[in-house]
Amino acid sequence: MRKHEFVPGEYYHIYNRGTEKRKIILDRQDLERFIRSLIEFNSLEPIGSIYELSFQADKLSTPSTKSKKLISIVAYCINPNHFHLILTPLLEKGIEKFMQRMAGYTRYFNEKYKRDGVLFQGKYKSKHISDNNYLLRLGAYVNMNNRDEFGTPTTKFSKSSLEEYCKNEKGICSCKIIRDQFKNGKEYLEFAKEAWRDSLERKAMLEI
Repeated sequence: MRKHEFVPGEYYHIYNRGTEKRKIILDRQDLERFIRSLIEFNSLEPIGSIYELSFQADKLSTPSTKSKKLISIVAYCINPNHFHLILTPLLEKGIEKFMQRMAGYTRYFNEKYKRDGVLFQGKYKSKHISDNNYLLRLGAYVNMNNRDEFGTPTTKFSKSSLEEYCKNEKGICSCKIIRDQFKNGKEYLEFAKEAWRDSLERKAMLEI
C-alpha cells in the first residue's frame, strides 16, 4: 500500500507481480519489450505507441535522450512473474506518471496473447527507502533477485541491472549513488552476494 507521496530526490522500491501469480514474461520478446517500456515511457512528453514507433527507428531513442525524464532508475529486476524497481522521481508526480505509462506493457501483452483484463496484481506497491544502508541492501536484493546464492541466473527470461554495477556496462540505470561506495565491480558483487544470501537465510528461517 502507498501511504506516502513520492518526493523528488527520495528513493523508492516499486514492485508488483502478475495477477493470480501468472507469468508476465513468457519469452525473450516480452522481456525486451518490458525493458524497452522502461526506457521509452520515461518521458515527460507522451510518445504514443511503442509498436508504431518501432517502424520509425530514428524516433525510438528520442524520448530517452532528448525529452525530460520523469524518473531515474537506480536498479531493476524483471522476472517471469514479477518485477522490482528502485526509482527516484525527477519531477512532481514523476513515479505516478511513469507507472501509468507502464500500463502500455499490459496492452502489448494482452494483444499479443489474445487476452483481456488486468495483468498485474492490483496497483503497484511501494516502500520508501529511508537511509543509505537500506538503499545498499535493497539494491543488492533487486540486482540479485533473479539469481541463486552464488550469483547464477535462475531463468533465461529475466534480467537485472547487476551487470551495470559489476562490469561498468552502460545501461538504463543511474548507479552512481550505490556504485561509488565500492572500490570496483568485484567488491560490489561480493557485497551483493552476501546480502542476497542473508535475505535467503532470513526467508528460510521464517518458513521453519
